[in-house]
Amino acid sequence: MEVAVRTLAGGGLVAIPTETVYGLGAAINSDIAIAKIFAVKGRPQDHPLIVHIADIEQLQFVASSIPLDALKIAHACWPGPITLLLQRGDQVPTTVTGGRETVAVRIPDNAFTRQLITKLGSPIVAPSANRFGKVSPTNAQHVCDDLQGDVDLIVDDGACSIGVESTIIDFSVSPPQLLRPGGIPIEDIEHILGFAIGSSDGVSRASGMLQSHYRPQCQVVLVENDEEAAGLTARLTPQQLPSRVLNRCENLPNYASSLYNDLRQADDDNIQTLIAVLPSNTGLGAAIIDRLVKAAAPI
Repeated sequence: MEVAVRTLAGGGLVAIPTETVYGLGAAINSDIAIAKIFAVKGRPQDHPLIVHIADIEQLQFVASSIPLDALKIAHACWPGPITLLLQRGDQVPTTVTGGRETVAVRIPDNAFTRQLITKLGSPIVAPSANRFGKVSPTNAQHVCDDLQGDVDLIVDDGACSIGVESTIIDFSVSPPQLLRPGGIPIEDIEHILGFAIGSSDGVSRASGMLQSHYRPQCQVVLVENDEEAAGLTARLTPQQLPSRVLNRCENLPNYASSLYNDLRQADDDNIQTLIAVLPSNTGLGAAIIDRLVKAAAPI
């Protein structure tokens, strides 16, 4: 903990554990460290970072306007895998928000990282701890494989329990919009609020909204069921082999928590074609489909 605090306070980068994926963290008040994040990841400057806070009281320091509905979700779901897009507070530099007047913020469900934020005395900004557009890391070894030499410290807190990124809801517009499905199903959010969340208008203004993302080296092909997977496997050319079928639809939490590891394992095993069976588009299945569609999209 003390090494992590000193590293962040000194303008360094620390790979932090969360319940979703590992983050590449920097102190929000370190312009040098924030610039390092973009350089290390190869991340476009206009692609905003998520601000991580330790408690709801810190919201007032990062957001200038907090709608009552956003507060309702914060109290119901934090700590947890949901990110709120709000009007930016003056203490949040526009380098964090991609030049926008909105800021993405959440409280991670990881005791170490929340305590780290508290001891540091300021929020931590963190995208996923991997090269931009590639498969997100869900354990410390993934971070080491991707960023060794470019990150000052990796905090190993085991595998992430959720395994896909947070749900992002834009509360800077009315009605609120779903920008990214994630660890908390949209149905649960709508149940808490008592009304339907709108669909994104398509403008990229938060992490994970690009059409191609979370990409392994192998080709990912999407199918609806095992029969379609078997038929496709039989038609693959020698150049598309070896292949593998990915199907964890019988257990969506397991599908989500294993997804990025499965994508990485396919590359480690030199799989050329990964045939992924899509789950139903409800609950956590929506987040899994979102990641698989982006993993399969052309660059």
